[in-house]
Amino acid sequence: MQQRSRDEIVANLGACYDAVDGLMGTLSTDDWAVQSLCPDWTVRGVIAHLASVEHAILGWRPASAEDALPFDRVGPWTAEARAWSNDRLMTEARQLFAARRAELGELDDDQFAVTCPTPVGPATYGRFMDVRVFDFWVHERDITTPLGRVSDDGGPAAESATDEVELSIGYIVGKKIGLPDGMSIAFHLRGPVTRSIYASVDGRAGRVDHLDDPSVEVSVDSLTFVQLACGRIDPQGAIDAGRISWSGDAEWGERAARNLAFTM
Repeated sequence: MQQRSRDEIVANLGACYDAVDGLMGTLSTDDWAVQSLCPDWTVRGVIAHLASVEHAILGWRPASAEDALPFDRVGPWTAEARAWSNDRLMTEARQLFAARRAELGELDDDQFAVTCPTPVGPATYGRFMDVRVFDFWVHERDITTPLGRVSDDGGPAAESATDEVELSIGYIVGKKIGLPDGMSIAFHLRGPVTRSIYASVDGRAGRVDHLDDPSVEVSVDSLTFVQLACGRIDPQGAIDAGRISWSGDAEWGERAARNLAFTM
């Protein structure tokens, strides 16, 4: 995986804004109240969450990793939004997305390279925006999946979201799956994002570039892979539907399929 350029990150976030913007416009009154894949949020709650974070970081210009994340702005905005109608929330969210799109277009490569605090620890502002792509991409499907809507699960933003899981594959394999020392595993994503992700355990689990003969091979579509890794869907349902399967060591293949969740 290579670090994305500023233009790529901005384009991915723009695509996420467009997707959520378009989705909001199709929601009925009942849809806004449907339980999302996030236990604590309805569809409305997910949209309020996405908009609240964009509100918090709008105008934020970090200068170093010692700067504080501006997430103290999330709570007051969310509290105010509770009194809004669905239409008002949609309008406010759209305005925030437009403002953030304009802001991102004005930031140069140097600003994207500034080291700052991020939800994944000190990193560049560009890395933080990659995390925003992941957040938007996953949350869009937190809405579309329970509503039975079709989503476009391929493309550059999907690749970026999948990268976030791949970056954590060592932790997933070592801590969540618990693959023993000396074993290895390959995850073959069969689309819409297609790639193979490899990890081995040599004292410590870590991602590797390739494995000739992994102990376990897991085959899964990329949406299921990300949703399982985010703890969004029941592994048994994915197994029963044939969306995830395995070969090689059967015990560890099944354990992998059932224990991918590393975040929620």
